[in-house]
Amino acid sequence: MELTKRKQNILASIVNGYVRTGEPVGSKSIAEAAGVSSATVRNEMAELTELGLLEQPHTSAGRIPSQRGYREFVDNLMEPVTLPEDERLTLDAMLAKSAFDPERLLRGAAHTLSVATRYLAVSTTPSGASAKIKGVQFVQTSRRTAMLIMMSSAGTMKNKVFHCDFDLSNEIMRIFFRVLNERVTGRDVAEINRAFIQSLAISFGDLAIIMSPALAALLEVAGETMQTEVSLSGQMNLLFYPEYKLGGARRVMDFVERHEALVSLLEGKPNRTQIRIGLESGRNELADSSVVSARYSVNGSNAGAVAVIGPMRMPYARVAAQTAYIADRVGEMLTRIMREE
Repeated sequence: MELTKRKQNILASIVNGYVRTGEPVGSKSIAEAAGVSSATVRNEMAELTELGLLEQPHTSAGRIPSQRGYREFVDNLMEPVTLPEDERLTLDAMLAKSAFDPERLLRGAAHTLSVATRYLAVSTTPSGASAKIKGVQFVQTSRRTAMLIMMSSAGTMKNKVFHCDFDLSNEIMRIFFRVLNERVTGRDVAEINRAFIQSLAISFGDLAIIMSPALAALLEVAGETMQTEVSLSGQMNLLFYPEYKLGGARRVMDFVERHEALVSLLEGKPNRTQIRIGLESGRNELADSSVVSARYSVNGSNAGAVAVIGPMRMPYARVAAQTAYIADRVGEMLTRIMREE
């Protein structure tokens, strides 16, 4: 059923009023703002309730939006928000603290988003499942230990410290660098499995004894690159919302700790903001929550996501704008890091 303009205005007023105050919205306040009688507003509210767009929590109380009501508002009534310049500058300054380290940047994105929205925030690293190896670097850390660093086209940079049974020299470090970059740069990360490492070691002949610690480190960082890592921030923010009662906040926190399910939830198309309300997420643990997420791209390729999880009583337009802005900035910063390496 298509809503009349008056019904749309009343629904929008109730959503905005409830989000602002957390209290059911009565007919009197809407009537005064709309310049119509309270009786007219009550009749419209009753019809919106019958349509499943509003709920009446108590017999004598006003109305609050239902899950369907929020969806109607988000899809058809919500006015987009443009973040003011001072807020954009503040967000940029928070992200800039870790702008040159991909992993710190992703953790910083979750922290920045949780501070800006006062909800639980999530960021995911790019998956290396379809990435290529951009290069391998080595840094000597002690007489017999060194760090292998692998950079991928997905914007990840993984490292592993390995130990050798012999003293490292500049010449050996140069051999590590030259041989491995010749053999693996440009290959798919997914190719670096145990069978590949074994065949590579055989091809090295006598050099395999020297190369074996570096090869083991390469195998480990390749496996880590294949995984999507999750950063969480602001979990305690949920405890301040009365909507989460009888363990509701704990259920959300337990869910986000299951990273595989969380990553699956945040999958989507690049450069697109998604709003999932209540059970639209397909997770019972999020029945009383909404998830606002945005994917970011690195070098034009779909990479990872940033997201906010909070109660359904949420200022969707503002949160969507904040989430999309941070996703765009993260994608830009990671792309710049990859091009500079």
